[in-house]
Amino acid sequence: MGKIKLTKNELKKKRDELKMYERYLPTLQLKKQQLQVEVRSVQTRMEELQALKKTLEQDASPWMEVFAEQGAARTQEGEPLLKVAFISTDTGNIAGVAIPLFLGVEFEHKGYDLYSTSLWVDAALILMERLVRTQLELEVVSKQKDLLSQELRITTQRVNLFEKVKIPETIADIRKIRIYLGDQETAQVVRGKIAKRKVEGAER
Repeated sequence: MGKIKLTKNELKKKRDELKMYERYLPTLQLKKQQLQVEVRSVQTRMEELQALKKTLEQDASPWMEVFAEQGAARTQEGEPLLKVAFISTDTGNIAGVAIPLFLGVEFEHKGYDLYSTSLWVDAALILMERLVRTQLELEVVSKQKDLLSQELRITTQRVNLFEKVKIPETIADIRKIRIYLGDQETAQVVRGKIAKRKVEGAER
């Protein structure tokens, strides 16, 4: 804590600072609460997507092996039967934090010979779509969590700074200045009385 001036101007300055801290703190505390709720919500969504992804990967595992062995995931020209054409995203705002939003994904499907292609390929491609969609959403939600968690850390640090440092320090400074000014005022009164007695004594 730096050295403070023991003056009336400094006392006014410190009182104004205290009012500002006490006015701003509830806003910070509210933001912290909002971010805590949102981080928990995003964490829950992440866990749901991770569980879904794991299930889909287990379901897709047999298809993956067959695709790899037979090249069944490609047309006769060697092009993939399924690929991502467009990922739709947007930007949202939570407690002043800009976060990405996952809106959806569009796939490009290549035509294939229905007679020469195994029947299970249709079901496998649908499963692959779900798996890719889940993975893409998981990446966006993970980014949301990172951004919100970072803002929560910063906001928590500010709340702690105000609650545990700035406000107690300012209250202590105000008390110190008031005691000093009070002592000065008392000393001035005492000096005034002494001077008055001297004057009165000289007049006799």
